[in-house]
Amino acid sequence: MKRVLLLVSFVAAPLLLVPLAEAQPAEAQPCYSLKHKGDPGTRACFQKLTRAANAAVQAEGFWGSGDFKAANDAFRAAVKQAEKDPAPRTRWGRMFLEHWQPADAAELFGEALGIQPDYAPALLGQALIAGENFEGKAIEYAEKALKADPKLFEAHELIARVALEDNNPKKSEEAARKALEISGEALDALAVLGAIDLLNDETDTPWMNRILQINPHYGDGFAMAGHFFTINRRYDEGIAMYRKAIELDPALNSARSELGVNLMRLGHDEEARKHLEQAYNSGYQDPQTVNTLRLLDSYKDYVTTKTPRTILRLHKKEANLIRPYFQYEFERALATYEKKYKYKLNQPVQVEVYPNHEDFAVRTMGMPGLGALGVTFGYVVAMDSPSGRPPGQWHWASTMWHELSHVYVIEMTKHRVPRWFTEGMAVYEETAASPDWGDRLDPPTIDAIKTKKLLPIADLDRGFIHPTYPQQVIVSYFQGGRICTFIAEKWGFDTLLAMIQDFGNKMTTVEAVEKELHVKPEEFDRQFLAWLEPQYKKTIDNFDDWRKRIRGMSDSAKKKNWDDIIKEGEAIRDFYPDYVETGSVYEFLAMAWREKGDKVKQASELERYSKVGGRDPSLLKQLANLQVEQGRKREAAATLERLNLIYLQDDAAHQKLGELHLELGNPNGAIREYQAVLAGKPIDVAGANYGLARAFVAAKRIPDAREAVVSALEAAPGFKPAQKLLLELSEKE
Repeated sequence: MKRVLLLVSFVAAPLLLVPLAEAQPAEAQPCYSLKHKGDPGTRACFQKLTRAANAAVQAEGFWGSGDFKAANDAFRAAVKQAEKDPAPRTRWGRMFLEHWQPADAAELFGEALGIQPDYAPALLGQALIAGENFEGKAIEYAEKALKADPKLFEAHELIARVALEDNNPKKSEEAARKALEISGEALDALAVLGAIDLLNDETDTPWMNRILQINPHYGDGFAMAGHFFTINRRYDEGIAMYRKAIELDPALNSARSELGVNLMRLGHDEEARKHLEQAYNSGYQDPQTVNTLRLLDSYKDYVTTKTPRTILRLHKKEANLIRPYFQYEFERALATYEKKYKYKLNQPVQVEVYPNHEDFAVRTMGMPGLGALGVTFGYVVAMDSPSGRPPGQWHWASTMWHELSHVYVIEMTKHRVPRWFTEGMAVYEETAASPDWGDRLDPPTIDAIKTKKLLPIADLDRGFIHPTYPQQVIVSYFQGGRICTFIAEKWGFDTLLAMIQDFGNKMTTVEAVEKELHVKPEEFDRQFLAWLEPQYKKTIDNFDDWRKRIRGMSDSAKKKNWDDIIKEGEAIRDFYPDYVETGSVYEFLAMAWREKGDKVKQASELERYSKVGGRDPSLLKQLANLQVEQGRKREAAATLERLNLIYLQDDAAHQKLGELHLELGNPNGAIREYQAVLAGKPIDVAGANYGLARAFVAAKRIPDAREAVVSALEAAPGFKPAQKLLLELSEKE
């Protein structure tokens, strides 16, 4: 494969300041020593290397001088000159990793290990890639590298960083000190130790002072501290660290970019743009910088609505449609949490809603362990719009309540809450708001319970930050939510509030558990599992059988063997009642009863589906139609209201719900629904305006009714019902 360097200019932002001596040509060592000290002669030293005869030495010179295209060509030549030497491939891979091309880096590290399986620098390269991606294998690779080379202090530094990301400062400090035992000038080890102090609010840390004695321009140390503050959601402090980093090294554009991104996270868009553009114009054009600038450019297409306690930013193409629903749930959640948490926020909360999921992804880039639908940055919440995902794939109101719970818990703890607890509280609050909200028990979680993969409460943060198996983040969300539910049920909700206060007072998970629950963490784990496992025992014991038999139901549906579906479905439905995805037992049974002509049983299955959390808009509309046919209009309205919390871009559903609200004497609900129809730009504009006019009449808003009926007639002058209503309105004046 011919490797191509991305055509972007670049100012170096090394992952580790001093590269591995074992992998470097000896001629490059003096230059890296100068760089380690922050010596102004560094650049001249590297430029001298570019004139060397040896291609590997040339490559180091071009790389150190910032000419990555020339370095790429030189590394290619170096590899050809030394096909059996893993060093040039490893150094080339490190350059690609630095240049935001981890896939190319991984391939080169793999080739190096193919030449020498225990080549420590290449193993470290794999660890660095895993660490940058928050993968659990980072420590595994680092330990392999140390086994191959016990003097590889950079591997200890990586272990220290990963451990601190996992909220394990003790393990982090141990690893950092091991690095310093090997090299007393291991700058990143010093930075980790300094970050531990800073995270503990020790503003004057000797470790940072030692860094500056070695290299007075080493801004990377404070940038690393900024990273740890950021992943702990302490954004203001992270911003302060990034400011210090670029104060020490104004050319450290990686830190300048992170400063811009974090300013944007807190809603400081103007200053964020200034720093991002400065980084970009200086040649630092990594994907995060480029995409964030593009996102800022797109904000001209958004409209913002403010109240004394809320700021709602919506894309103008859908703002008129979704604003009433989002604003209502926004206000309702804040009012609920203020009372429930006994806490009043000190500034408005901003919610940003993105119809393009890729824009949302850019907004959350670089954050570990996040759910895919929403993220909270202090008082700023970003989330997908209902239109940003396929209909029925998720529950936008549940996501909003989840994220707004974070706002309270993060603020109440002064941003010092463990990740497992704030995520657990947010998951708990989803189903506290309504039993059919929140995610259901899924197959990865069933497997995790069955195979004893749930983490101890003291280590649960690790499942969010550095997962060791696929879907562990999802499993950790589930586990955190169930832990909070268990605590609320056994010790009371006020105990959760007390734990919030404990975390705000800098207690660890272990300390808070022992103080509030009066048990050791190990005993808590035992009690939790004893409470959890019986709830899901039936599903776990029958899961394999259920999976096999539901496949058989699918085959029966293709053959239209409806009696077989009914017999089998009723036999296995309660094996796994939480399963409401496509091809659920509920769906098959509803289909079978429909084909058998039994609409009562069809509706009954769909009601079970809705109650347990089913979200397919077509099935919910089918249920609403059946409820109307059976004269249960109030239940039908409730079903369509539930659909509104899942998906809003459905004119027919809004039209149906508007009519139901009128018939049920709820004119304000009808007004909202007909306005939603109009916001969707329907084909029948006249009919939608006529419905809105009728709703205004029912609400005794006669001037608004007149305006709506006139709009109906402008769209269809011969529309007789509208003509009649206009005449009736005129007679009332």
